[in-house]
Amino acid sequence: MDLKQIKQIIDLMKRSELTEFAVEEEGFKLKIRRGANGVPIVSSGRGSNSPFPTLAEAGTSNGSASPVSTASPLTTNAPAAAPAEEAGITYIKSPMVGTFYRSPSPESKVFVENGSKVAENTVVCIIEAMKIMNEIQAETKGVVVEALVENGQPVEYGQRLFKLKQG
Repeated sequence: MDLKQIKQIIDLMKRSELTEFAVEEEGFKLKIRRGANGVPIVSSGRGSNSPFPTLAEAGTSNGSASPVSTASPLTTNAPAAAPAEEAGITYIKSPMVGTFYRSPSPESKVFVENGSKVAENTVVCIIEAMKIMNEIQAETKGVVVEALVENGQPVEYGQRLFKLKQG
């Protein structure tokens, strides 16, 4: 991956609602996520002999002060202030980045509602990624307490989709 490709990814993120992008190839890791003010934040992890510069080393194309900062190499995807875990509560999390849908089509009934019992293989939603509809299963038993994402909203990898009560 060269600097031109990285800049194209950042431009794509600026023009869309994409909030996070990560890629790894041949020992080179790149993670770009939208910061609190909407400005992309670039993290790269690379060996000392990697030919890939970070954006801070290479500068930016617009000639202004660089809005891009480098962070430490990829270590964790956890938010700084993770919500406290509740006893007997578990969450169904997004396995990918995409668009969240509660039903198979706009005219169809939702897969699960508040109070619905789910098993490991129960389909709870669809996440559209790159024009592919991916059925998401609960992967745990429980009762749906709350849907945490609105229909048609973009979701990130690891984002909580549903709150479940164990049982």
